[in-house]
Amino acid sequence: MSTELLTLLATATGQTLQMVLLSGFIATLFGLPLGVLLHLTKTGGLLANPTLNRVLGLIVNIGRSVPFIILLVAIIPFTRLVVGTSIGTLAAVVPLTVGAIPFIARLIEGALIEVPAGLMEAAKAMGASKRQTVIKVLLPEALPGIINAITITLVTLVSYSAMAGAVGGGGLGDVGIRYGYYRFEPEVMLATIAILLVLVQLIQSLGDGIVKRIDHR
Repeated sequence: MSTELLTLLATATGQTLQMVLLSGFIATLFGLPLGVLLHLTKTGGLLANPTLNRVLGLIVNIGRSVPFIILLVAIIPFTRLVVGTSIGTLAAVVPLTVGAIPFIARLIEGALIEVPAGLMEAAKAMGASKRQTVIKVLLPEALPGIINAITITLVTLVSYSAMAGAVGGGGLGDVGIRYGYYRFEPEVMLATIAILLVLVQLIQSLGDGIVKRIDHR
């Protein structure tokens, strides 16, 4: 493999990491409170509101049901509105973020469900306010599950970023399609797959390591 292609792969790897980390960060900023709200507003929750819960659940389910490749094309006008273009690494962050928010919200909701109800009852019995119960009991106890949810989301975003590359988003997906497929260079395709596998393994291993360090159960 030529030095030119190695440089291209290195640049593409950097673009993929940029897409994954930036979209993952923004998706967590929106998905975490959304997941918490889904949990708190369910019947029997601290902020029980079945109507709001159903509305939020419907929005999240719709977001999760749309295939990413379709979402990528469908929100092109929104992407242009946000970043001024629909092509490039920064443009790819928009659909990646939109696709990841409902995904991580459901995962975080699942992590919060795992917190024993007895802990919540004990906090209320000790006079803790709803806000204190959420911040000092619910979120700390669910932290390992939340970290795991973020890890799964980042791994999923790696594969999503490859799809984004196929339609002008840059990154490893773009290199794999342009060089590996259109130019019939199988070694480039194999190299992009290998790098993607390494990225997934690194993210998963890092996430698992953090969970082990903070999970004292």
